Amino acid sequence: MPKIAKELSAAEVRRLTQPGMHAVGGVSGLHLQVTDSGARSWLLRTVIGSRRREIGLGGFPEVPLTTARDKAREAKERIRQGVDPIEQRRAARAALIAADGKSITFKEAAEKFLGSKTVEFKNAKHAAQWGSTLATYAYPEIGKLPVDSVELAHVVKVLEPIWATKTETATRLRGRIESVLSWATVSGFRNGDNPARWRGNLDAVLPKPGKLKNVQHHAAVPWRDVADFMVKLRKRDGMAARALEFLILTAARSGEVRGATWDEIDLERKVWTVPGERMKAGKEHVVPLCDDAIALLNDLPRIEDNDLVFPAPRGGQLSDMTLAAVMRRMRVAATPHGFRSTFRDWTAEATAYPHEVCEMALAHTVGSTVERAYRRGDMFAKRARLMADWCKFVNTPAAKSGDVVAMRKGRG
Repeated sequence: MPKIAKELSAAEVRRLTQPGMHAVGGVSGLHLQVTDSGARSWLLRTVIGSRRREIGLGGFPEVPLTTARDKAREAKERIRQGVDPIEQRRAARAALIAADGKSITFKEAAEKFLGSKTVEFKNAKHAAQWGSTLATYAYPEIGKLPVDSVELAHVVKVLEPIWATKTETATRLRGRIESVLSWATVSGFRNGDNPARWRGNLDAVLPKPGKLKNVQHHAAVPWRDVADFMVKLRKRDGMAARALEFLILTAARSGEVRGATWDEIDLERKVWTVPGERMKAGKEHVVPLCDDAIALLNDLPRIEDNDLVFPAPRGGQLSDMTLAAVMRRMRVAATPHGFRSTFRDWTAEATAYPHEVCEMALAHTVGSTVERAYRRGDMFAKRARLMADWCKFVNTPAAKSGDVVAMRKGRG
């Protein structure tokens, strides 16, 4: 029969400083272990199955005598129930480590998402806008929050301050948060519904964006005034003025013009082919060049070791602000991008060209998915006639009179 240890008091336990194993009684097998360095800890010596094991119960005096005895009794009870406390502890530790590996913050999830989706963004600027929007509005509120802890209240707290005042930014931000959380769910970092989802979720909490604020369009030169503007523009020197003129003649976006390279231009065929990676829709766009556009290009200097059509003085791309500055110095309250609206207003008010031709001239996506599947061509011939008519219109003094001119009726 095993020897029963004397039950020591708390005071007697405190006096145990000799290195070794000291039975303290109260629970069979409970010992205070004292190391050569003087550190003291609790050990329960017992048998689990057919093996003698030692179970650590914590250090002394952090774990006092009464608590050590309670822990020893609980361990013995689990053993009687067929549970191995040591294996149970190992499993719990492994689960904790695994859970910690799956626990990332919202900011970390956003960075991982952006890293995996970079190739899908249209350009580096688009990717930067994603990161900037999240860093400005989302990270201060939920950046450090575990991504699996982000709830509806958190998303509302991020969106509410700018929902009415910066509606367009807020709606984009909501979509970006939703995308990050969807990625986190699919990647195993969170479970459950997406709290940034609009339909059947945030739409019950926040007002519809369309009810808050009308979209602010780019200020545009009225189409009847564009010929007068072109006369004044052509009197101005500088690469920015020529880039703006080319932008008007092609109805292109500022970024497409500023990033244009000579290898995209075919002067003989009168074609400018903008690669998909530089287009908003991500699809190659072939632009027919009118005679004025060709003449403008032929007059431009070619700079050695720089393939840009409209290079900045220091060799890089012109900035969008540079083109806007030309208009500001001309005292015109409009933007370069607004000339696309000018062009579209002219096509609608003064020509009989079909809607599809006009929209495709602006590189807009036209028709449903089914319609686009059956319409294989890009209507280049019709668009070439349209751009030639636009070129004539911006050069004709009749544009000043305000009369509507029916251009190419029946030819579209």
